[in-house]
This record gives sequence, structure tokens and C-alpha cells, in this order.
Amino acid sequence: MLQQFKHNLLIIALLALLGSLWGAGETIYEIRVEGTQNIADELITSAMSLRVGDPVTPDGVSRSIKNLYRMGVFSDIQIESEPYRTGVNLIVKVSENAVVSSVTYQGFKVIKKDKLEELIGLRIGSYWSGSMKAQILAKLMAEYASKGFGYAEIEVQEQSLPGNQVALTLRVEEGKRVTLKEITFIGNENFEDKQLIRRMKTKPSSFLRSGRFEQEKFDADLIALNDFYKKNGFIDVVIGPYELQQVSDRHHELVITIAEGTKYFFGEIKVSGNEHFTTESILEAFTFKAGDTFDQEKFDKQMARVYSLYFDEGYIYTDIRNEFEKTGETLNISMVIVENVRAQIRQVQITGNRRTKEKVLRRQLEIAPGDYYRQSQVIRSQQNIYNLGFFEPDIRLDYERINTNGDIDLQIDVTDKPSGVANGGVGYNSQDKFVGQLSLSQNNLFGNNWSSGITWDFGGSTQNFELSFTNPNLYDSDVLLGTNLYYTKKNWSSFHYEIYTRGGAVRLGQAIPWVDRSRASIGYSFYSKKYNVTNLTAVFADSLANATLIELDKLGWRYTSAMNFTLSRDTRDNIFFPTKGSQITLYSEVAGGPFMGDFDYFKQIAQVNWYAEAWKKLALRTKWRFSYITPYGDSDDAPPDEKFYLGGTGADGIRGYPDRSIGPAGGGTRAIIFSTELGYPIAGDQVIGVTFFDAGDSYNKLREFNFMKLKKGVGAGIRIRSPFGLIGFDYAYNVEDRSWEPHLQFGTTF
Repeated sequence: MLQQFKHNLLIIALLALLGSLWGAGETIYEIRVEGTQNIADELITSAMSLRVGDPVTPDGVSRSIKNLYRMGVFSDIQIESEPYRTGVNLIVKVSENAVVSSVTYQGFKVIKKDKLEELIGLRIGSYWSGSMKAQILAKLMAEYASKGFGYAEIEVQEQSLPGNQVALTLRVEEGKRVTLKEITFIGNENFEDKQLIRRMKTKPSSFLRSGRFEQEKFDADLIALNDFYKKNGFIDVVIGPYELQQVSDRHHELVITIAEGTKYFFGEIKVSGNEHFTTESILEAFTFKAGDTFDQEKFDKQMARVYSLYFDEGYIYTDIRNEFEKTGETLNISMVIVENVRAQIRQVQITGNRRTKEKVLRRQLEIAPGDYYRQSQVIRSQQNIYNLGFFEPDIRLDYERINTNGDIDLQIDVTDKPSGVANGGVGYNSQDKFVGQLSLSQNNLFGNNWSSGITWDFGGSTQNFELSFTNPNLYDSDVLLGTNLYYTKKNWSSFHYEIYTRGGAVRLGQAIPWVDRSRASIGYSFYSKKYNVTNLTAVFADSLANATLIELDKLGWRYTSAMNFTLSRDTRDNIFFPTKGSQITLYSEVAGGPFMGDFDYFKQIAQVNWYAEAWKKLALRTKWRFSYITPYGDSDDAPPDEKFYLGGTGADGIRGYPDRSIGPAGGGTRAIIFSTELGYPIAGDQVIGVTFFDAGDSYNKLREFNFMKLKKGVGAGIRIRSPFGLIGFDYAYNVEDRSWEPHLQFGTTF
């Protein structure tokens, strides 16, 4: 008790002393600054927390000194007081740091001057201090160590000049680069040295390797070795210490000590604290069996599934603690779950959309205010927004807790990118040779997600004009409305005729509410065609295949009236570079009959695309496409340009073959295509490298189909997302003819 009394008395005495020194509570009449050379007095007084007229306090003096030191300008600061009238005057005495007047570099060869200046960030006119000197030396040593010069000697020479200035000279003795002759491990009883070295990026010198020791790379190696041991059951492993031992003037041996510890085998998991999920449903996330070697990496990934279970039910504050219970070589895990409160969304805030109306983005959301937070729905909402094509890839998601109940505000931040395109370009294909295009398109007209465009395609055998407009949300509903008008002249030189087409189409679509990510649409098209035979001799040479064409040449303009129906479902995670999901399309068209017109035919196309992540960033993409057309009613044959001609690129493409070169004379009434690609993102989804295999054929009768005789092409290519759309170049090998064929394409077959 007496001791406590003495302690309190001492505190009171110290406070009284400080009060007497600073005139505690007395009014400040004036603040004077002494010792400045390059700094204005007003700048110093404005940085202080005390002002004229304030009562002076020890706390105010302390904060003022801290504020002035934070400026990085002064080497010493003292604040004194003098009595004045009924208060005090404050005198701020400062010693300024010297100003850098020049910087000279000596001996630097490995690090170039531009890199040096960027690294140290020192400029003429900067204030020089001891802390800045220490930071510069540390940065330079780290840079030299990262380049393999671990024994570089660096010094900073300072020359004082009049006017409180300093001239700096940075000198270095770089020494010789540390080259590793050998890497040796001590204590590794279960793995050989070469097994461990394979996990490292740091390697001994050899004919193909420099053997350079870089500290940054080696730090990553230590983590990789630690992960490797834990993946193999050694969860108590300790990697290090390590030592670089010099074996010659330029060569070193890297010696790494390892304490492996015990190898553990999986026992069982006990779960407690779980209320929302049953123990059985939690344990389903784990594939370990009793007696398996414990794999830390695998366990962490499966623990992430447990967190996903909770996050997808709104338990984003769930805390899971795993206690490892070691019995001999058996590792049992006690999982203690604290579920905490369930997060409900109060509101969804969207920012950054300067060009696109907010309602367009909100239509893409799979989650709404009032819902419990579900991570899978939030991620899917992010994918939907990106797939609009109006925003940069870095769509940021965040949330803010707003009350003790755990409710949150969800924040979605996007960055606009241009959505309108005016472009022109040329391309090449084996049939039409050089072709060109001029177009003006806008896929986000007035920020409403309306797409419109004017296109002119031209070339040696093609003239195509088209106007199009699509509104995917008619009157803010889920109904799609699309229209287009077109005029086309196409010279099918390989088949000795040309065709003129003029007409238009309209279509309506509606999402199917009970089938996820699906849509049904119905369309009507009306157009007229005129066929002109360009080489009668060649056509008469195969009169059986071209009987329909010869007849059409005599009839002049013919009219087609057709209805079509499409069912589609698209679950791709990224329409520009999908790595999972599928795309299914079923298309049926009926021309003539009850819809009148001069042609009666029924056409059906079924296409299925699958996407999967094959390995690391490699994406596997496969496509099956089946096509069928048949005449009925008053028509004995389908129009020749509605039949199927395979080869080249596009929907009916088989790379390695010229465009429209596969199939019977006059076109096939049945077609099958299989295609698979491996895609690798070279620069995100902007530049993608692909390898591919295509196979397919076209027939007039199903019995002619022979899977073993499909036309096949294999090759590689590249896809580039440019402001003018997706541009691709493929180089394909024709397996049948053993020849190579280049393909330039706009858009993609996948």
C-alpha cells in the first residue's frame, strides 16, 4: 500500500514539474521560429498542432514535435517557452537537414544509372538525413543480392557545402558474382538432394545454367521446399539455416540444413460447433482416408471447400480453427467451427459505370437486396457483368459490414471500356482471295445494351450490305427484339454460279425461367433470291448434282418465307476465354408450306460446346455440330446455297482445307463436325494461343457417313482481341493431302 502511494506521488510531482516548465494552461501569445535556412517559418507554424491563443499543454507540444519530424526536413527540434504578460511565448528551435546539391555514382556497372535513380528516388534539392542514407544502402544491397552480387561493398560519402548543402558520392565495390558450384543439404533423410533441387529455381552452374544466386529467387525456393515437405507428411519441417561457403574465387557452395521431423499419416477429423451444416456434409469436403500420407496442400484446398459451404449460405464471418493432435505418426484433426452471424445484403452499390445505365448491370445480378449473401451468386454476377463486353476485366467486389447483425452492403466497381467500333480491314481466304470490310457498330447504344451496326463486306466474289439492331430487354422486360435488313451478292465460283439476295428478318426471344441461363427465340425472315449460272458447260458436266441450279437459273427472282425456332443454353464463365461451362444450341427452320414462298424445306442444326480447365491455365474446348436439311411439299430439292459446304473457318469450318471444299457437288444435305482446341492465355483473354484438331464431312445420305474417313486438319494459331473485334490466324495441316493451309478469320469457331 505504501509502495503504491509513493508511486502515485511521483507521478503527481512529474506532472507538476511539466506544468511549471510549460506554463500548463497558459495562453500562447506568440510562436517564433529560429534556425531555419530554407524552410519558411509559416510552413513550420502551420504544421504544429498549437496555435496563438491556445492554452499550452505538454500533449500539444509533443504532437507538434511529432508533426514537424514527420516532414522529414529537420535533424533536431526543440520547443522552449518564455513568460509573457499573463501567458507565454513559444520559441521553436530547429536544425534543418542538409539539402542535396549533387549525386555522383562510382563503380556501378551491374546496375545502370537509370535503374539506380529509380531505385533510390534521390533528387537534387531533396533533404538528406541519416534514415534516408540507411534506406538507400538497404535498397542497393538488396538489388545487388538479387543479381547474385551478395558481397558488394557500398558506401555513401558526404561532403558538406556552404548554405547547408551536401554533395553525395555513392561508391561500390561490386566484387564478383556469386556462382553456385554445388547445393548441399544436411539432414534430408527421406529425400535425395536431386529431388529437392528439382523443386528449386536456384540451380548449380552447368553448361546450360549460370548458377547465379539471387536472394529473392532463393527465398521463394525456401517456401517451395517447405511446401514440398508438408505435402509429403512432414508438417513439422524446418528449412534452414543456410550458408554460402566460398570454395574458390568465384564459386560457392550453398549448404541448406533441414530438420525433417516426423512423417505423419492421416487419422480422423472431429468436427464441433457446427449448427447450420451436419458433420457428414462437412466431412464430404475431404477425400483423405485413414492411413493416407498427410498432404498439407490437399488439406488446405479441401478446407477451402468447407469455407465455401459457409460463405455460400451467408456465413462470411465463420471462423474455423484446426487443432492437430499428434499420436505417434498419426495425425488427428479437431475442427472447431464458430459460425457467427449470417450476412444479409441491405443494398448493392454499383460504381464506375459512366457509359452504361445502372439498370443494365442490375439485370445481370444473381443476388438482390434482402437476400442472404451467397458467394457463388456474387461470382456469377461478376461473370455476367463482364460478359456484357462493356467493362475491363478487373471488376472489383467488396462488402462493408453495417451493423452488429452482420448485414452488409455489397459494392461492385467497374471500369468502362469503349463499346462503339468503326473499322475497316482486309482478309484473305482461299475461295474469295482478298476480302475487305467497312463497318460501324455500337453494342451499347445509349448505354442500354442495345446493339446496332452497318456493315459492308466486299471482295472479288462478295458484296454484302447489312443493317442490324437488337434490344435484349424490350420495354425493360426479359424479351429480346432483333431485326436486320440485308443485300448480298455472292459468287460461288467453285460451283459455277452467283446468287443475289435481298430481304430482312425479325426475331423475338425470351429467357426460360425454369432452365438456368437458357433462352428460346422465334424468328421470321422474308427474302428474295436470284441465281445466275456462270459456267453452263461445267454445270452440265454434272447435271444430276446441279439439276436444281439449272432450273433456278431460268426462273429469275424467287422468294423465301421462313420461320425459325432456337433453344439455347450458355453457362460459360467467360465468353472471351471460357475455362468451364457449356454452350448448347438447337436451331430449326421451316421454309414455305404454310408460310408460302417458292421454297419448301426443313433445316435443323444442333451444336454443343464444352469447356474445361485442362491443366493450370490451359483450357480444353470441344465442339460437336450436326446439320440436316430436306425438301418437302412442292420442292424436290433444297436451295443449293442452303446446303452444307465444309472447310476453312467459320461455323462449318474444317481448318487445313480451302473454304467450302468438302462435300458432294452441289452441297450436302447432312454434315457433321468435331473440333477440339487447347487454348492458353498469353495476355489474359486479350491474346490467346491455340492448338487444334478438326474433323468432319458432308453427305447426302446418312448411310454414306464413315467415321474413319472424316476429313481431318491439325495445327496452331493465335487469337487477338482488338478494338475491331476478335482476329485470328491459323496454320493448319491437311492430314489427307499432307499439305498446309493458312486461315485468317474474324470471330472464332468456338
